[in-house]
Amino acid sequence: MVYHHLYARFAKADEVKVGVIGAGNYGTAIVTQAPYTPRLNVVAVADISLAAARGAYEKGGYDMALVFQVETAEEAQARIVEGKSVYTDKPEIIGAISAVDIVCESSGVPEASVRYAVQAIEAGKHVAMVTKDCDVAVGPMLKRLARDAGVIYTPVDGDQHGLLIQFYEWAKSVGLTVLSGGKATDGEFVYDEAAGTVTIKTDKKVHAPYVETITIAEEDRKWLAMIPEGKAAEFVARRKEILARLPQPGAYDLCEITVAANYTGMAPAVDTLVHAALRITEIPVAYAEIANGGLFERGETIDLATCLRRPDESGLGGGVFLVVRCNNAYSNHILVTKGQIPNYDETAAVIYRPYHLCGVETSTSLLMAGLLGIDTGSDDYRPRYDLVKVAARDIKAGEVFGNDHSPMLTARIIPAVPVNASNPACAHLLTGNRATVDISAGTLLTYDMVEEPQGSELWAMRRLQDQTFL
Repeated sequence: MVYHHLYARFAKADEVKVGVIGAGNYGTAIVTQAPYTPRLNVVAVADISLAAARGAYEKGGYDMALVFQVETAEEAQARIVEGKSVYTDKPEIIGAISAVDIVCESSGVPEASVRYAVQAIEAGKHVAMVTKDCDVAVGPMLKRLARDAGVIYTPVDGDQHGLLIQFYEWAKSVGLTVLSGGKATDGEFVYDEAAGTVTIKTDKKVHAPYVETITIAEEDRKWLAMIPEGKAAEFVARRKEILARLPQPGAYDLCEITVAANYTGMAPAVDTLVHAALRITEIPVAYAEIANGGLFERGETIDLATCLRRPDESGLGGGVFLVVRCNNAYSNHILVTKGQIPNYDETAAVIYRPYHLCGVETSTSLLMAGLLGIDTGSDDYRPRYDLVKVAARDIKAGEVFGNDHSPMLTARIIPAVPVNASNPACAHLLTGNRATVDISAGTLLTYDMVEEPQGSELWAMRRLQDQTFL
């Protein structure tokens, strides 16, 4: 990487002062890594839990004699000028602190997220958006507002969609043709061939109706062997049936795919995504075009994969992948014969990044914005697609819709549509709001099924985005 050369030659400041909103797992990792990151200084942390905000600094090993609780932006500014760091349970003050260069928004609450992002932009601050629930709903409009204000709005390295966007941009910049791209689900399916079991390896708790381990019937084990040439569709379909009792992707996975699709223009093949369980060596076999033995009718398709591997094999690590080809025959020969993993007819190969370091590597996005005035997304961020929700069970009028982790809803990806009574509702305009009618399981949720909250900045921003882009 050449980041240090860029910073040394073109930096507009000596360091970037960051205000973090949201001290959950992701935001805390940004704080704890900052002391080891040259030019990065987290000067303020806010969370509605004061203990969580303070705890981010404590976990980072900061000298707590130099960390102060504050109530106002003015008080925070005074402490930061003295060389101190501050924390607060009033996130709304972060964008108003003069010393803060960039606000890293990781509250996880879309209604709050859009409010804090707009406050920061209006105050002349850059915004790094971690809250994908906000980004997927109104991110293109926030980026447009930031551009008009002369500041940066950026996705973040560390989140899978941010990494996939950069990976795609890199591939295009060196002239590769992208046949497909996607992210790995965090969980991996570990196949113990001797025991005949598949176990999910994940840091998430497994909830019913899913189980952690299944035993594979003797007659089904052939479907977990390497996909033979010309058999991708059959093997993927049979594996989906065999592995159905293991945890499957959540709406949060489709949310990240939607953000990446809106940045890159890659398109899902189906609204629920194919989501195949694949060995790394099978990704270029299955996620290539039909003409070359794969599943997809066209190139530039975006999807998910759950890594299928033996216990002694390395996996995808929650990383991202691309299936690519070179259009020149000699270049493609180099691509598929110099260590990359090709498909059977050597028309494509998979390249992949087997890690995503969450907040630990988010510093690159923060520094690029703060030092160079550059975002780590792509230029053409538009609302091409919407994440929408389907009732997973019967829902009664008056019930409150949950977020992307709620078992009451499943997700789909559709071409973006404006706010209108009969249109499918953008997923995160539902979150935290009430159903206006009884809804049967399997129903695609529309705007006339949700009670619009009074004075919602998220809904107002979405309407502005519709007017601007759609």
